[in-house]
Amino acid sequence: MRMKGVRSLREMTRLLDTDLRLRRLCLIKPGEAGYPRSVLSRFIRKVGEDKLTKIIEEKVVKLLKRNNANEVDAVLDASFIKAWSIRHPLDNQKGLSDEDARVGRAGRTYGLGYKLHLSVDSQTMLPLTSVFASANQNEKKHSPNMLEKTKNILKRCGARLRSLIADSQYSDSKLRNAVDETVIPYPANQKRGVKGLLRVDKKFRTYGPEDQKTEYHKRPHIEAVYSFLKTQWSLTVNKVRGAKNVASYALFSILCLVLNREAAENIRRPDKAVSPTYFNT
Repeated sequence: MRMKGVRSLREMTRLLDTDLRLRRLCLIKPGEAGYPRSVLSRFIRKVGEDKLTKIIEEKVVKLLKRNNANEVDAVLDASFIKAWSIRHPLDNQKGLSDEDARVGRAGRTYGLGYKLHLSVDSQTMLPLTSVFASANQNEKKHSPNMLEKTKNILKRCGARLRSLIADSQYSDSKLRNAVDETVIPYPANQKRGVKGLLRVDKKFRTYGPEDQKTEYHKRPHIEAVYSFLKTQWSLTVNKVRGAKNVASYALFSILCLVLNREAAENIRRPDKAVSPTYFNT
């Protein structure tokens, strides 16, 4: 569903009855009925957020070991996912049919939904760890947990975290002191008048030490990852309600991204690591 942009389980059941390639992938024999919607729904619930996270972590560790990763520059950022609900008429800050959804920043405006927080390897663009939360929760709240998870993933593959790159939303003294090298711009209201600090203006122009400016320019790699997830792996196709269900579907999109890189490296075509159309033809 995530790979083909299928928007509902009902549509998926119809495809399993007509699409010969999907039937072969799902081991459905000729003349045999496809899986009903109840079976697909039960399968998604049984897999769940925790098991999906473990599957993704195992794949990421395997790929990092294959690439002989020794030092990793991790990039942090969050992206908004719109909820499949309207706002509650009695409480404008939460959803009506999706009670877990909350109103939060969605780019330059506000929206009802959730946020997917990711930590990404700047070189391979592999998602190292993920945290899913309601849209009203600030990035700083989840950054310590994400940092700890990132270090654990890198420790499992024998690598170390060389630097941490993020935007000014993550500007926090605890986060800066937790890593030897942090490339996080100071917002305008912090350390005013102090020279030699990395800062970014409203037009995304960087000011400060040249080495930090060079490192900070790796931050768009996570923007590319979110773009792939939304345009290629159906992250924006949200037709479920509840934090657990939305998190599972978001993790399925992340798993698609990881599996695409694994398939590309298995056939020795790493240049196709972010090209799903190459494998869909």
